[in-house]
Amino acid sequence: MSGCEETRAGRWAWRARKRDEQAGPPPTGFTLLPWLLMGLGSLSNVLQGKTANPWVGGIGLFTFNSLYIYVVFRAFDKERREAPSTRLALLLMALLTTGLALGYGGSWLLFFPLLGLAAGAALRGPWLGRAGLLLTVLAGAVSAYREGWNGINIAYGTFLSSMVTAAILGLSEAVRELRAAREELARRAVEEERLRFSRDLHDLLGHTLSVIVVKSEAARRLAPRDLDAALSQVTDIESVGRQALTEIREAVTGYREGSLSTELDRARSALTAAGIEPVVRRSGPPLTPRTEALLGWVVRESVTNAVRHSGATRCEITVHSTADHARLTVSDNGDGHDGDGSGGDGSGGRAPDAASGGVGGTGLKGLTERLAAAGGSLRAGPSPRGGFTVTAELPSDQAESAEAESVTATRAT
Repeated sequence: MSGCEETRAGRWAWRARKRDEQAGPPPTGFTLLPWLLMGLGSLSNVLQGKTANPWVGGIGLFTFNSLYIYVVFRAFDKERREAPSTRLALLLMALLTTGLALGYGGSWLLFFPLLGLAAGAALRGPWLGRAGLLLTVLAGAVSAYREGWNGINIAYGTFLSSMVTAAILGLSEAVRELRAAREELARRAVEEERLRFSRDLHDLLGHTLSVIVVKSEAARRLAPRDLDAALSQVTDIESVGRQALTEIREAVTGYREGSLSTELDRARSALTAAGIEPVVRRSGPPLTPRTEALLGWVVRESVTNAVRHSGATRCEITVHSTADHARLTVSDNGDGHDGDGSGGDGSGGRAPDAASGGVGGTGLKGLTERLAAAGGSLRAGPSPRGGFTVTAELPSDQAESAEAESVTATRAT
């Protein structure tokens, strides 16, 4: 991911948060409370004495409203919505509504659409369809018994209230979950880009500073007896510094592409300045830019570790590629462990063998993750013949390389 993609991911996260702020808080049970006004007709009948046994009607009305409030306030929390107590409250509402509607009829039949609202809010998933149809049949049968053909309206209202409520609330919940998921993906993308960028800076600065230090020491040693050789080392330091500055600028803008040949040349220079004999062998067909970049990072990190910690006098770098495979080996004849003997100093130092706990050191760990993401592997550890060996293997996509060469040739013509 490039720096532009990091910026885009951060922008998505900001927009998602902004939309959530504009959308307001999530819906709660208060959004369904106004529908209780449908029961005002029944309350009016009770207060005016038009209902037989008004105490029974009043207690029934109070109990229904209490159960309705209990259910709808639990309906907006998934865990509480699926609790047995919520389902039991719905069942009691259904029994109470049926009893009041059969006993009084008229405006009391409107409790069925209210029951449908509560059921639509509390029931989601496969149970909703069956429960909605069952309530619709029950409302239609009771209403037809009390009001004849006018009961069709109550059945229709019950069906609509249950299904529409469930659809709207389910859609609202899904939209908020998708927004939260998109914001989480954007956050993770930003974190991954920061990790990638920190690895790039480590690999760039760790190697470059090591080369500058080695060449500076060589210039200091040579200055008293061979000024021309010391000036040559100073010239190399200037060249390495300028190149490092260019690479850092390119890395910041996200457009840097590694070159294995360039890294091999730098490795020769750094090893020679450190008094280590470089031996570089390369064979096989050309590699894709991505493979070259990854192997170039391995060369850079391995040579940096050899210069810092190995105490070696010879370092061999071998690159061998085939039509479907690329292999890089960097081995030295040093002491076979890192400078402090800890198996990884946290700054890109040498690491123990993967068999004894994995590749250590910040740099080698980062490279292990890079190669694994590309389908390759990295092994590092003491060599049986002495010294330290780093081996990187990657699949080689020659089809991509051939396509790139074809495009280049077409443009040239």
